[in-house]
Amino acid sequence: MPDTTDLFIIGGGINGCGIARDAAGRGLSVRLAEMGDLAQATSSKSTKLFHGGLRYLEYLEIRLVREALKEREVLLRAMPHISWPMRFVLPLDPEMTFEAHTPVSRALGMLMPWNKGHRPNFLIRAGLFLYDNLGGRKILPGTRSLSLENTAEGAPLQDRLKQAYEYSDCWVDDARLVALNARDAALRGARIMVGAEVAEAARDGDLWRVTLTDERVFHARALINAGGPWVGHIIRDVAHLPSAETVRLVRGSHIVVPKLYDHDKAYFFQGKDGRIIFAIPYQDEFTLIGTTDRDHDGSPLDAECTPEEQQYLCDFASGYFRQAVTRDQIVWTYSGVRPLYDDGAKSATAATRDYVLSLDDKSAPCLNVFGGKITTYRRLAEHAMEKLMPYFANAGPAWTTGAALPGGDFPVESVARLIADLRAGYPFLTGEWATRLIRAYGTDAQEILGKAQDSAALGHDFGATLTEAEVRWLMTHEFARHASDIVWRRSKLGLRMDQGQISALEEWMSDARAAA
Repeated sequence: MPDTTDLFIIGGGINGCGIARDAAGRGLSVRLAEMGDLAQATSSKSTKLFHGGLRYLEYLEIRLVREALKEREVLLRAMPHISWPMRFVLPLDPEMTFEAHTPVSRALGMLMPWNKGHRPNFLIRAGLFLYDNLGGRKILPGTRSLSLENTAEGAPLQDRLKQAYEYSDCWVDDARLVALNARDAALRGARIMVGAEVAEAARDGDLWRVTLTDERVFHARALINAGGPWVGHIIRDVAHLPSAETVRLVRGSHIVVPKLYDHDKAYFFQGKDGRIIFAIPYQDEFTLIGTTDRDHDGSPLDAECTPEEQQYLCDFASGYFRQAVTRDQIVWTYSGVRPLYDDGAKSATAATRDYVLSLDDKSAPCLNVFGGKITTYRRLAEHAMEKLMPYFANAGPAWTTGAALPGGDFPVESVARLIADLRAGYPFLTGEWATRLIRAYGTDAQEILGKAQDSAALGHDFGATLTEAEVRWLMTHEFARHASDIVWRRSKLGLRMDQGQISALEEWMSDARAAA
């Protein structure tokens, strides 16, 4: 039968692309269909962290935290260009009280009724001890106590904050993570189709018959529903599967403001509502603040950071920073919808962040992917393949542990050397330009620059150091089709380009697609 593959994957977010990479590397034939752009929804709207999820310890999600903590350093080694260690400052607020709503805080309230809503310092330190030791940490430094008096970390904070703990997690460029997984999957033989929406999937004997909205038809031995926020829609309306499992859509919103402090550490702030937010150095010139947790109704593509959420984040951060954060400072907002497995939790904050893999094995198998964290995407992919291995006896073993993503084949500590080497080889690059290229492409940066002796050799200059050579690379190797794909997902150059420059880029890309 024509166009028959082993796996047909619906969804080009981190779970879909991670599974495609894993499966292709095991020797399976793979086709992935994404209705828009890679990472266009949830997977580009995260808080940009590889982290264990310190606050999940209060919900006793020990398995999830342990798996995520183990993955931090596995992933860091595999992609040192797009991920790097970051230190987090957690101020100890003597005035902080909150409503007990987690298993740990409720138990504490019963054991220590006089505590009156405080999260005791010993409890925070105990949580950080677990955080340091659950995941077999080797690269990242451990927790330490930190004075906020007369220190760079304390300078931007209010005077009542005297002490803090400092711990480790990792930054990651989430949308580039997805693009590089898709690129690696394609290098290993997978067919990645963007702008390809699935209209219907139906069992046809021992195969799946998958029809796109443009009427192309494909067949596959197994179907993987990695639709993220659309996973329930695909189950009900595309594959027509009988299933009582549902997904809970939770909106997480972020704001970006001009940078609020000069050092390179992030802050972890506790709120009176029991939630936490981060304030993180972002794109050199900005501070990223987030996130919220609100149940979301409607299309995931309609998610936006509402005025109420913007004010919430400003007020939350203003409770810690010496200078108030106000809405008129906001230069950009984004909001993503997390497709959490519906475990019946009373609030969006309490809903599990763990993933669930549900196999419908009648005739041709279908694997539905619910939830997941960006930090555990690689393990999720391995577990997905474990579920499907009985159907593919010739598939190879798990292989992604220690396997670098494209451009990431260098030691974690060698980023500065790569930047220096790139500037030496291409003297026309500024320090900022060379840093951006290494942080985006790693060792592939030289492939983009080629034999250029000056910036003119890179073709049209679209602004903010984006050149024709880079755009052509992104269209050819990373599946970019539109200006928004490049300036908001393959990069964040939209923060530095004006609308006229972005429009000119869109026009150029449209002409390039027509000429191809």
